Amino acid sequence: MSKQQRGKKHRTPQKRAPRPSLPQPRRRAAPETTEGVDHMARMLQHAKPEQIVELVMPFLWTAITKGRAPANICVDACMTLRNAYGQLGVRAELLPVTVAIRKKDGTGTLYGSLTPRWSGTEWSGHCALVLPDSERFVDPTIEQFGEVRRIGMGPMVGKLALSTHDSGMLVEPGAQVMLQRGDLVLTYTVAGPEALASIVEHPEAIAHADGHLRTGVNTASLMLAALRSEDVRGRAMQAPHPRLRALLRAVGDAPYKSDGAQDVRFGLPDQNGQEQWLRLDEIPLPPSTPAAWPR
Repeated sequence: MSKQQRGKKHRTPQKRAPRPSLPQPRRRAAPETTEGVDHMARMLQHAKPEQIVELVMPFLWTAITKGRAPANICVDACMTLRNAYGQLGVRAELLPVTVAIRKKDGTGTLYGSLTPRWSGTEWSGHCALVLPDSERFVDPTIEQFGEVRRIGMGPMVGKLALSTHDSGMLVEPGAQVMLQRGDLVLTYTVAGPEALASIVEHPEAIAHADGHLRTGVNTASLMLAALRSEDVRGRAMQAPHPRLRALLRAVGDAPYKSDGAQDVRFGLPDQNGQEQWLRLDEIPLPPSTPAAWPR
C-alpha cells in the first residue's frame, strides 16, 4: 500500500440545507468583522480590475451565509454563484469534482465521487465552478471540510488550464487541479459529463432553479453595491465586463434596501422622475449591453 493510499478515507458531503435569505443591506455599511470579511475587504482594496469580481464574489457569498447555513451546500452554492457572476457579466459553469485533502504525512480523505448519485435530497458528489474567460477555478464551500475550515482562509480560488472535451465540458474529465491551503494539499479531480448531468438534470436542481436565480441576483446586487464605493469604483469600471460597467453607470449612487420578500432593490427614477425600486435584473440597460449568463 502506497503512502498516498495509507490512511485515506472516503466521505460524502451532507444533505442540502435550505438556502438562507439575505441580510438587510445597509448603504455603504461594513459587515461585522471576521477573518473572511477582512480578506474580502483587502481584495476589494487591492485586486486588479480583471480579478475583482471573480475573487470577491465567493467571499461575499460566505459572508452572507455565515451563521445562517452550513458550508456543505455545494450544489446550491455553485448554482447561486453561477447566477450571481452571470448578472455582472462573468460566465461561470458548474464543475463536478472529487477533492482529496492530504496532510504532510500523506494521509488524508477523499471527498465526493466521480460517479455521484442522489439519495433523496443528498448528493454524493462535490461541486465547484470554472470561470472560462479567466480559466479560474472556484470552490466556495471548501470549508465544509473540517481540516480546511480549521485553517480559516475561506473559499478556494485558483487557476486551471482549460481543454474542452468532446462532450462540451470545459475541463477534460480526469484532469486534476492541485492547490495548497496551509500545510494541506488539495487535489481536485474532474468528473465526467454524467456527473454534470446528475446535477442539472435532476428534479432537485430543476425545482430550485428559480430560487437559485433569485438568490444569485441578490448576491450580485450586494456585490455591485460594494464595487461602487469611492476607492473601488474606478478599478471596477476598468473590469473587462461590459455588463458590470453598464450596471455601475445605471445604479450610480442610488440607495438600496431589502423589500418584504428579502429581495435587494435599488431606488432609481423612472421616466417621470418618480422613484421606483427595482431588482438588479429589472434595471433598464442600453440595448448593446450583453445579456446575463447563463444564456
